[in-house]
Amino acid sequence: MHMASNKNKRRSQLSYGKLDKDGFIHRSWMKAQGYPDHCFDGRPVIGICNTWSEITPCNSGLRELAEYVKRGIWEAGGLPLEFPVTSLGETQMRPTAMLFRNLLSMDVEESIRGNPIDGVVLLGGCDKTTPGQLMGAASVNLPTIVVSSGPMLNGKFRGRDIGSGTDVWKFSEDVRAGRMPMDDFIAAESGMSRSRGVCMTMGTASTVSNLVEALGLCLPYNGSIPAVDARRQAMAHMTGREIVRLVEDNIRIKDIVNRDALINAIKVNAALGGSTNTVMHLLALAGRLEVPLSLDDFDTFSRDIPLLVNLMPSGKFLMEDYHYAGGLPAVMKKMASHLHLEAMTVTGDTLGTRLETAECYNDDVIRNPDNPVQDNSGIWVLRGNLCPQGAIIKPNAASPELLKHRGRAVVFESIEDYHARIDDPALEVDEHSILVLKGCGPKGYPGMPEVGNMALPRKLLERGVRDMLRISDARMSGTAFGSVILHVAPEADAGGPLAVVQNGDEIAFDGEARSLELLISDQELQQRLARWQQQRAESPYQRGYAKLYVDTVLQADRGADLNFLTGGSGDEVSRESH
Repeated sequence: MHMASNKNKRRSQLSYGKLDKDGFIHRSWMKAQGYPDHCFDGRPVIGICNTWSEITPCNSGLRELAEYVKRGIWEAGGLPLEFPVTSLGETQMRPTAMLFRNLLSMDVEESIRGNPIDGVVLLGGCDKTTPGQLMGAASVNLPTIVVSSGPMLNGKFRGRDIGSGTDVWKFSEDVRAGRMPMDDFIAAESGMSRSRGVCMTMGTASTVSNLVEALGLCLPYNGSIPAVDARRQAMAHMTGREIVRLVEDNIRIKDIVNRDALINAIKVNAALGGSTNTVMHLLALAGRLEVPLSLDDFDTFSRDIPLLVNLMPSGKFLMEDYHYAGGLPAVMKKMASHLHLEAMTVTGDTLGTRLETAECYNDDVIRNPDNPVQDNSGIWVLRGNLCPQGAIIKPNAASPELLKHRGRAVVFESIEDYHARIDDPALEVDEHSILVLKGCGPKGYPGMPEVGNMALPRKLLERGVRDMLRISDARMSGTAFGSVILHVAPEADAGGPLAVVQNGDEIAFDGEARSLELLISDQELQQRLARWQQQRAESPYQRGYAKLYVDTVLQADRGADLNFLTGGSGDEVSRESH
C-alpha cells in the first residue's frame, strides 16, 4: 500500500493550492460555476467519469446516478466534479462498439491525467464502457472505484420472462424456421427492454459488472442491484463516501487489482457462465496494469469451476432473480475454496471478510457446488494449426455432442458473403458441416464484431437443426449461445491460417483435448499462406481513428488493445497550462 499523503501534496493542489497567477486562473474559472473559496482548501477533488448518453440506452440512468455519487462525496468532505467521456452503445454503434473501446480508454486516461483530480468514480455499464474506462484509469493509477448502471427489469412477453439477446436469437431463428409469426416477433420487442439498465441476462455488461465486484473495485452487489432499484442509488451515495476515503488513504487501483484478483475474476466468470468477451477485457486490463496474464490462464483457472448460476443464456433465470437470490457475494461464498480470499477490496476489507455475511436465498438460481447447472463451464482455450495463437469456446453454451466434432468447412469470406449465401437453397451444407467465417477479427472488420454465433441456414432450421459447429475470428455476444469457436488468432486479415481455409476442407475439433486442426498437410498450409500473402490487398482504412486502430491493434490473444497503450502513463503532468 502507498503511504497516506499530505493534503497539500494532492494532485489537485498543484492547480488549486498555488497563490500565484496559475492558482488564480484555476480557481477563478471554477468559481464561475458557483463554488465558494472553501471548495479549494485542500479537500479531495473527485472526478466522476460519466458515460451517460441517450444513444447508449444501457447507461441512460447514469446522469441521475451521478447525483447520488456527488451526495456521498460532499458528505465525506470532498469536491465532486463530473466530466463526460465517449459513450459506446453496444446496440447502436456501427460497425461495432469494440472498435472504439480503446478510443474510450484514451479519452478516460487523458481526461484523468490532464485534470486536477485526486481520485475517480467510473460510471459505466454497457458492454465496452466499463472495460474502456478501467483500461484508461489503470494506466493513470489513481484511487478508483466503479458504479455500474445495473441490469434492467426482467423482460416479459405473454406471461413469461424473456431475456435480452438470448430470446432475440431464439425468436429470430423461429421466425426464419416458420414457427413464429412476424406479428409475434414484433410484439415481443416492446416487452424485452422494460426499463433503463443493461441486459438482464448474463451478457457482457452484467458479466463485467460482476467481475468488477470480484476484483474488489466496487461496493458489494454492484453487479446485480437492478438499475431502477433505490438500493442502487444508495450504493452510489455510499460509493461517493468510499472514494474520498480511498484518496485520504492513497489506495490506488494497482493496490487492489493484482494477479490474484484477476485469477479470482476468471474463476468467478466460470461460475457465472459469463461472457466470452471478458477474455478480451481482462487481458487488456492486465496489460495496462502490467500484471502477467495469458490466454491460457483462462483455461487453467476455470477448469475445476462448475457453472453455479442458473441464468440465461446458460440457464433459465434473469438478473432480477439473481440479485434477489443473493447476487455475487452468495456465488463467491459457495466457491470460496477456489478463491484468493486475502485479496483486498476498495472498502478496506479482504474478499474473505466481505463474504462472511453473504447468504443465498434461492438454491435453484445460485446452485450449490454439488448440484451445479453444468459441470463444464468457464473458457476452453484451443490450440492447433488453425489457431496458432489460440481460440476459445464457451462449453456451457455449446451442445455436448458437438464438443468433439469433425466436418467439412462451408466457408464465408466476409460477413457480406455470409449474408448473401446462408439462406441460398443451393448452399452445399448439412448438419455435420462446419460454418467458417473470415474477415471479422480486430483488423478485418475492423473492431471484431459479435457475429461469431452465425444464424444457421434456413433449410436446416426448417428441418429442425438447432446447432452447428461455427468457427470465426469474430466475437460473440455474452447473451448468445451455441457451439461457437471464437477469437481465432491470428485472424484472417493478419495472415492467420483461417485466411486459407477452403470449402470442403476437413476440420477436427476436440474440446477435451483443446485442439482445433485444419486437416491438410503442413506443406499445403504453407503454400496456401504464401499465395495469400502475395495476393493480399491494402487495407481500405486509410484515415482517422480506424487507420490508427488497424495499424496498431494487437490480436485477440492479447486483448486487442493498441500496441502503444499497454502499460501506464502515471498521474504526473509536470508542465502548467499557462
